[in-house]
Amino acid sequence: MDLFIYVFAALFSVINPLGTIPIFVGLTTEDTAKERSKTSLLTSVNIFVILTICFFTGRYILQFFGISIESLRIAGGLIIVTSGFALLTGSFSKHKGMNERVKDDAQQREGISLTPLAIPMLAGPGSISLLIGMYEDYSLTSEKLITILAIFAVCLSTFLMLKSAHYIARFLGASGINAISRIIGFIVIAIGIEYISSSVMTVLGITFSHQ
Repeated sequence: MDLFIYVFAALFSVINPLGTIPIFVGLTTEDTAKERSKTSLLTSVNIFVILTICFFTGRYILQFFGISIESLRIAGGLIIVTSGFALLTGSFSKHKGMNERVKDDAQQREGISLTPLAIPMLAGPGSISLLIGMYEDYSLTSEKLITILAIFAVCLSTFLMLKSAHYIARFLGASGINAISRIIGFIVIAIGIEYISSSVMTVLGITFSHQ
């Protein structure tokens, strides 16, 4: 249960579906409730498929490019930290590449569940690198199953939040969402720094052990 809670909390914070609510509301303003529900479901399914595939195949991609797991964690940690700062400064949408040009393109698409919602808004490089690192950390089959269950739980939570996005936006308002996002941003920064510091200590330990 501790592993499930840890993976869920870390992944949910990095994905941050709450920060996506204003964007989702803006992109689905003219849609019916049924269409918004369908978009929410497809987005969550896409996220689950993307994250699960990356979780199991990430290590082989790293091996193909000759990238060490510690290098990935440091790079991923930097991405996670910058995402956290974006949440703290209120520039989350811009950080995720949601400029006016991208918004206009999204409005013209028939479906927005894969892009820009699933990629890069939710299943971005930060969450992907986090899961690849977890695959290396949790070698037991039971641990991997728990991680997959946590990914599913995060995707289910994302679906419920996106489906209720218009109600949440009305209830919390822009200021409420911004305040909660700042708190989540602080947690995300802490997760990223922990990733970076532990990886740097591992690299330094390996370096000194060879001297």
